[in-house]
Amino acid sequence: MAGEQFNADGLATIHNSEFLRDPRFRRAYRFGMRTTATQALDLHVEWRAWIAVWAAEQALRHPGDFVECGVNTGILAGTIADWTGFAARADRTMWLVDTFDGLPEDQIDEKERAIGLEGYNAEYRGRGTHAIVVDKFAAFPNVRIVKGRVPDALADVKTERVAYLSIDMNIALPEIAAARHFWPKMVPGGVILLDDYNWMAHVNQKRAFDALAAEWNVPILGLPTGQGVIVKPAA
Repeated sequence: MAGEQFNADGLATIHNSEFLRDPRFRRAYRFGMRTTATQALDLHVEWRAWIAVWAAEQALRHPGDFVECGVNTGILAGTIADWTGFAARADRTMWLVDTFDGLPEDQIDEKERAIGLEGYNAEYRGRGTHAIVVDKFAAFPNVRIVKGRVPDALADVKTERVAYLSIDMNIALPEIAAARHFWPKMVPGGVILLDDYNWMAHVNQKRAFDALAAEWNVPILGLPTGQGVIVKPAA
């Protein structure tokens, strides 16, 4: 059976993308996209969502909670929550951490200002995103939503074992802080998904994570979706 082609979100491929027709994925992705604000943007981040689903499946092979730092309207978290039937997983919690009001201005460094990353705030601020996410995950008793800036808000993430960590805060300082905070809590085989790692506009984050990965002696898999993947090795 021929696979779907894909050309969106900075990625064009003629290779097999038949997951785009998979009913289970389509349902999960619809839930992830379920907000008026998100739908109005006509985003097509299906391949990024599919990578997140893969990462979640790997994480489910190991004990530990799921954490997402940088949530926005919850596209990836929502897709994962529906795909995995997370509401029924009483042994796990999903923690969703965000300011829900844009990037803290004092965390944006000069290199990031020079390429205009503070411009994200025009999109993120004043949209009532926190209420949108609370409503989206209302049916998930094991999803905890933490409003605040990283690293300060991480004290409210009450977990000692993490199997899945998604980092998407658009600037390096809070992303590296989150990675350092959770790395000791990551279980062997746990997955870190970096949303911005391979995007040209986010090269500052790539450089910072490359240095951190060298310190940890682990490789990062850069993907044509713009993402990056780290798997916590066995001790």
